Amino acid sequence: MDLKVTIIQADLLWENVDENLAMFSEKINAISEITDVIVLPEMFNTGFSMLSEKIAETMNGKTIAWMKKQAEKSDAVITGSLVIEEDNKYYNRLVWAQPDGELHTYDKRHLFRMADEHKSFSSGKKRLIVNYKGWRICPMVCYDLRFPVWSRNSSKEESPAYDVLIYMANWPEARKTHWSKLLEARAIENQCYVVGVNRVGEDENGFSYSGNSAVVNFMGEAIASTAEKIESTETCSLSLGELNTWREKFPLSLDGDEFEVIR
Repeated sequence: MDLKVTIIQADLLWENVDENLAMFSEKINAISEITDVIVLPEMFNTGFSMLSEKIAETMNGKTIAWMKKQAEKSDAVITGSLVIEEDNKYYNRLVWAQPDGELHTYDKRHLFRMADEHKSFSSGKKRLIVNYKGWRICPMVCYDLRFPVWSRNSSKEESPAYDVLIYMANWPEARKTHWSKLLEARAIENQCYVVGVNRVGEDENGFSYSGNSAVVNFMGEAIASTAEKIESTETCSLSLGELNTWREKFPLSLDGDEFEVIR
């Protein structure tokens, strides 16, 4: 079974929820082909702001309602991260909104200390593996990309295997080479597809973002990519058959177990 994935690389308006949601509504409505999963950047509704108390919403707030509506309207998963307040703590929370209204969440595990993200947010503790349309999908957020142990593919019960890794980011242009190489590395070492969605433009702190969003196959080859420094929407198809064929042909063994092949 194939999985259609759409990546949306966009310039974000600083701490302006209404304008960002309106902008992404237009981009989602403009997708001309059928797709299963639409991936937005990290903190897609505000930009990478550390003013957690100012910009935080709840799981009953405006942005979550918008995600549910867009998922139902487009008949596709909408996923991106935003700032959520819960139990008097603030999280950079990835939300996975399905067309049937079901929600899954993942709180960013590795907070970017160089931007003092750890001073404004609480760290997540658990990975998320979503089973969707016959695929096992593991979505993560930005700086998580630098920590291969956290994303390690495994068949252990406490850390189940996956077929697709997703990273949504606000990854600065100054380290764009790291971004591209790490996406490829995570795909090769975990024998999976990797989807990386980054923003473009310049934020209020003067950091520039070049995008370089891409979908990388299990061989470390980009099968879809965006133009650098401009807004772009790309859709591509992932093949579970091709992934399983590669895993059977070149069966890596992690934790003493080979990857499970889905039939």
